[in-house]
Amino acid sequence: MTNKKTYFVADVHLGAPALNNNAQRELLFVNWLDRAAKDADEIYMLGDIFDFWYEYKKVVPRGFVRTLGKIAEITDSGVAVHYFTGNHDIWVYDYLPSETGIILHRGPEIKTIGGKTFFMAHGDGLDKNEKGYLMLKKLFTSKTAQFLFSQLHPNIAIWFGHQWAKRSRITKGTDPEFSTDIDNEAAVLFAKEYNKKTPVDYFIFGHRHLFTEKEIENNSRVIFLGEWFNHFSYAVFDGEKVELKKLTDKKSTDSD
Repeated sequence: MTNKKTYFVADVHLGAPALNNNAQRELLFVNWLDRAAKDADEIYMLGDIFDFWYEYKKVVPRGFVRTLGKIAEITDSGVAVHYFTGNHDIWVYDYLPSETGIILHRGPEIKTIGGKTFFMAHGDGLDKNEKGYLMLKKLFTSKTAQFLFSQLHPNIAIWFGHQWAKRSRITKGTDPEFSTDIDNEAAVLFAKEYNKKTPVDYFIFGHRHLFTEKEIENNSRVIFLGEWFNHFSYAVFDGEKVELKKLTDKKSTDSD
């Protein structure tokens, strides 16, 4: 392992219609990417970077030019950027990989980094009792549903996507600042069961918008990455340990 670091971030929700500071948040995120890239070996984006994303063959959502340009600049420099689809940006196809150079993941990834085993995923769909959501996710990943949606005019389809995004927890104001029952979080229960069969040093999740961590059996840790409208948070692995961090000064975008 070199002295390079590995960064993890999720749930930036760029362009969220429920928020009125999207331009400012994008600038914060782009500046954070710029700083992270200076000492990064890899950057992992664990889903819902965009509040809504859909790619037609010839059309992509308006906006996010600074973010896309910065990601392309980073990958061009030789830093690997991994992108995990979340529940808000599930419809990523070939545009982001081909234009920005990201490495696309549609499911969990298990990887050894610096001698430590990481299990990385957006974190949705881990609760098998959440039948309604699991059915909805199956529908959204259906080739038939994707084809039918692609037949809509982009103005209509993207408008619909933004209207659907307004149903999120951000709009409803139900985002958890912390969990009062972290032991029964679906991701923690999943990690405990998985860890019994396959030991993992770090489970890294987004989705829940929690900014916290939980130690489980065998010195394994479950890391929740937070989000970018209250916490402005991320995690960094320095080769020895994973540390959760927040932007210390949102005006100067200092990420130390």
